[in-house]
Amino acid sequence: MTLALCPLCSDDDDIVVVRTFDGGRRLVKHRCGYEWEHKEPTSPQRDPLRSFQDLKARFPNADDVDREQLEVVTRLKEQYLAVKPDLDPAVAAYWSKYQQVFSADGLWTCDPRTLKDFANSEVGARPGNQATFNSAWNDMGDAAAGKATRQTIEYLLHGPSDVPLEDRLEHLLSGTKPFAMTGFKEALLTRVLCVTYPDRFLTILKYTTEAGGKREIARMVYGLELPSPESVNWTRGRLILWSNDLLLDLAGEGFANRQHAAAFLWWAKDQPGGRRAA
Repeated sequence: MTLALCPLCSDDDDIVVVRTFDGGRRLVKHRCGYEWEHKEPTSPQRDPLRSFQDLKARFPNADDVDREQLEVVTRLKEQYLAVKPDLDPAVAAYWSKYQQVFSADGLWTCDPRTLKDFANSEVGARPGNQATFNSAWNDMGDAAAGKATRQTIEYLLHGPSDVPLEDRLEHLLSGTKPFAMTGFKEALLTRVLCVTYPDRFLTILKYTTEAGGKREIARMVYGLELPSPESVNWTRGRLILWSNDLLLDLAGEGFANRQHAAAFLWWAKDQPGGRRAA
């Protein structure tokens, strides 16, 4: 029995159970003769860990957007699409090249410098300054850095089929895979996905940034508050992919490609109809 003190004597010696009731309650008696009802303390209940599918189902979706806000964004979209897009003709050829490089066969036969060049290119999507990656590459040398980068991309794109892409991405972001290349993180991993799956991924390479990532765009354009990246259950890998799919669904059809759709979202967040963070 959990330790109990006599309310009269403040003593816990020679306490016996007189009677047991439902719900963990007991009538107990101290040697002094005093009887009282004592209840076993209950363990605090922790929030249960939710399954992958349950979390995905709970993630915000297009139905959560206020109807009036959707109408505002629809008008912004009509305004944006009225102007012919200024698309970079070099993107298609560049991405086609790297789709071959990132294939199961091409990844291990390409020149390692091709991988370093990818990390520092802004064609089609801008990953920002890659000083950490470049410093690690230079310290490791082409052979070792090339191998680590190949292993990183291979796990992301061609990893175990029973591990969802979202979770493979999280493993690389969190450092649980010892082979992961230093500095080859969210922006570069997302850029790999943009190149490999151009019909699915918007060229918005960060989940959250001061300048505006997917989370900020969802808030400022659609009035949706997405989960914090610090959330343990959601994980960054899941947030990155699910926010991409949400914004892609909300942006809808009519764009020349996903880069065009991403450019619209970037533009829309700075328009008067956008809902800015307080």
